[in-house]
Amino acid sequence: MSSTLNVQDRRRAALERLGHEVPAPKQRRARLRSGSTSVPRSVRGARAEKIEPTARSRRSRLRPVGRPREESSRREKVVTDPPSLVWYGIIAVVAAFVLLGLIMVLSASAVTEANRGNSPYNLFRRQAMWAGFGTVGLIVAARMPYTWWRRTVIPLGALSIAAMLAPFAPGSGGPINGAHAWVRVGGLSVQPSEFVKLAMVILVADLLTRQRHVLNQRHGTLFPLAVIGGAGAGLCIVQGDLGSAIVMGAIAFAIAWIAGVPFRPLAAMGTIATLAGLAFVAASPMRVDRFTAFLDVDGNKDHLAWQTYQGYVGMASSGIGGSGIGGSKAKLGYLPYAHSDFIFAIIADELGLIGAAAVVVGFALLVLFGVQTALAAPDRFGMLVAGGVASWFGVQAIVNLGGVTGLMPVTGLTLPFFSVGGSSLFVSMVAVGLLLSVTRRIGSRTEARS
Repeated sequence: MSSTLNVQDRRRAALERLGHEVPAPKQRRARLRSGSTSVPRSVRGARAEKIEPTARSRRSRLRPVGRPREESSRREKVVTDPPSLVWYGIIAVVAAFVLLGLIMVLSASAVTEANRGNSPYNLFRRQAMWAGFGTVGLIVAARMPYTWWRRTVIPLGALSIAAMLAPFAPGSGGPINGAHAWVRVGGLSVQPSEFVKLAMVILVADLLTRQRHVLNQRHGTLFPLAVIGGAGAGLCIVQGDLGSAIVMGAIAFAIAWIAGVPFRPLAAMGTIATLAGLAFVAASPMRVDRFTAFLDVDGNKDHLAWQTYQGYVGMASSGIGGSGIGGSKAKLGYLPYAHSDFIFAIIADELGLIGAAAVVVGFALLVLFGVQTALAAPDRFGMLVAGGVASWFGVQAIVNLGGVTGLMPVTGLTLPFFSVGGSSLFVSMVAVGLLLSVTRRIGSRTEARS
């Protein structure tokens, strides 16, 4: 309970620092009943005196290293502090993830591709190519001021809807495993929902930045928020991609909570979204059986829970140090999609408990760095973008790992930076670049040009 209150206090402190007061629960309820969005100056002052040291202490963890650098514009120059330790930490974690992911893709897919008559390096080459594209995207997004993305919200929203409808167009490639979630472009398959996740972060962050003083207003804030989140998740449901729908909804919910949207409307929207997801599952008996198979893995191991059970076998035989790179037997035809959404089972098999724990700790660090960036962000939009990216990676990793370990239903969701999937890898790296752009500009200041 105390840790929850601590997180809430830190979030409130960051919002106060950026010029938006988040009232305490009793004050919030009173303001919602009265319809007022202002806070008495005495209350704001008392709260600021209590919480401001916390905000300063959070920012003090992002200590700069080196000498300042300047970014030029036509009329003014923006002086940024040197890269922080968090900035270097994000780069280190992502670089390790991408490199390890390429190794594990090669290990998990080589035998299967050879048995199909293809080159053992077929999927590895494709993943390495997307990693190269992602590196370029990361660098460009990191160097570009993150505020530039706010200029693109209208075309970004229109393109997102068009992209999500593209898989239903004739000649787009057809469904894969019952989901219309991919578009074939030349010899490559692109998953539009991966790009829309990034668009969701930007669109919701922009909305709640513009509406920061009227977060409890229905028509100006809550309804557009529900439309953006519902459209993204709903189009994923229409495609048959429940995993991406969960991530879309989680991104919108997390950014709204970080922004200080009142809890009641958030709870109402979350309840409606959950009921819609359950209705989607209940509409198909086969979908119900697959969704509930994790509750009895041993009883369903011959069919519905075959993947989960084989993942169990691989992970259970790994030990502390694992079987070594290339040593897993689960990938020899026993574990379907070993290189995709179940690649963590191969990681745990070949790298053992040490490797599996390192991956989990790496995702925890990435989320932590994102939270630290959000709390110290130079403006509200940067705070919401950083928090949205951190929430995205955290939720997607939890859903994937939960399915592999049998703690949650299997949804077919990829593990960011590891699973085969060029769209997922590329967009994840661009999102990291956006996070780095926010981190890099913490402590920036504008000075007149001489």
